[in-house]
This record gives sequence, C-alpha cells and structure tokens, in this order.
Amino acid sequence: MPTAITRRQTPEERELEKKRVELAALESQLAQRELDLATLQAELRAFERRYLSIVGIRYAQLDEIEARTAEAQARLRPQDRAAQDAASHARAQAKDSAGATAEAQTGSKKFQPSDSLKKLYRETAKRFHPDTTTDPHEKARRNKLMAEINRAYSDGDEARLQEILRQWEASPDSVQGEGPGAQLVRVIRQMAQVEERLTAIESEMAELMRSELLQLKTKVEEAEGNGRDLLAEMAAQVDGKIAEARRRLADLVRQGAGYER
Repeated sequence: MPTAITRRQTPEERELEKKRVELAALESQLAQRELDLATLQAELRAFERRYLSIVGIRYAQLDEIEARTAEAQARLRPQDRAAQDAASHARAQAKDSAGATAEAQTGSKKFQPSDSLKKLYRETAKRFHPDTTTDPHEKARRNKLMAEINRAYSDGDEARLQEILRQWEASPDSVQGEGPGAQLVRVIRQMAQVEERLTAIESEMAELMRSELLQLKTKVEEAEGNGRDLLAEMAAQVDGKIAEARRRLADLVRQGAGYER
C-alpha cells in the first residue's frame, strides 16, 4: 500500500502563519483602543453639549448683554475709538457664544454605549480599519467607512453598524488569497501600520486626558458622587453675573435717554 506523503510547510509559510497570529492580536488590540478613543471622544462631545445647555447658554446670554452694554457706551461716546472697538469686539464675542451654544438647544443626553454597541464597534473596526490594508485605494475607502462607523457609534446606531457588517460579508472584497511570499510581506507591512496607528491613538488619548474639557467633566462627575450638582452651581454664578450686567445696561439706557433729552 503506498504511503501518503505529508507536505511540510515552507519557511515562508511557517513565518506567515506566525505573523498572522501576531497580526490578529494587534488587530484586536487596535480595535479595542479605537473603541476606547471613540468612546472618550463621544463622552466628551456629550458632556460638552450638556455643559453648553446648562452653563454655556447662560454665558451666551451674558455675552449678549455685555455686547449691548458696550454698544450703548459707544453710542454715548461716538468720538471714542476705544469704545467703538470694544463694542465691535463684544458683539463678535456674543456672536461666537451664540453659535457655540446653538447645538445645546437640541438636547444634552449623556453618552452611554451598550455592551452590544461596543462589541459591534470592535467587530467593524477590526474588519474595516484602514491600517490593516496596504492597498492605497482600499485604504482610502476604509478611511471613509471608518468615519461612518464612528458616526454610527457616536449616535448609538447599532442597526447601521450591523448593516455595514452585513454588506461586507456579502461583498466579494471579503474573499482574499495570494501566494505565501507576497502575503508575508503584506502582513509585515500591515503589522507596521497597525503599530503606527496604536502609537497615534495613545498620543490622541493623552492629549484628550490633558484637555480642560475632560478635567471639568471629571470634576463634575466627582461632585455628583458627593451629591453636588457642579453645573447647576456654575449656572447660578453666571445667573448672578447676568443680573448685574442687566442692571448696568439698564443704567446706561437711562443715561442715553437722558442724554438724548
């Protein structure tokens, strides 16, 4: 009876198998860190909307009153260039503040992703991350797709993430296969790209962790843990400034009326 011949792996095939295992581990790590970054960014955006809806909107009101006050002072001193410049600056500040708080009118819901949403994000990030391909056209396509994935995650849209996965699984692009030599080179380059992106993520995370917005968010959450509403306290302080600013404006308006008489 003839003896079956067992084919031994070539050195390239053995190295390819090893590198694929390493790449899979890196891809899982990258998906998790992308999730961590996307979650932190979404949490900060949600907190910023919350801050703007409670405190920022009051600062916008204060800036508007200050602008009207500066404009009233400019009218009382039409030859005073400094007063005219101050009025222009105050009006620009009020316009910027109003624009920054416009989004707060639509709500300030906290970002609280479910476990299933996080799992979907990790799956989509592993499959579509642009740094897991070496093809420039595919990378460009995946960059756009990752932006869509991040938006869906930030919006809590599980259905959209599931649809992205379904379309990929039905696509011919999901079928791959080449010779071991070329695949080995590609895997090594993919690993380098993933490691580079991991380094970039750590830098982005560190920058966010140092941001004033995150520091404020941390203080607010710590206060909540102690039974305090720090945002409400801040809002009350601004309300006091608004009341005082309105009194100053009313005095100027009366002065202007007396001046005109």
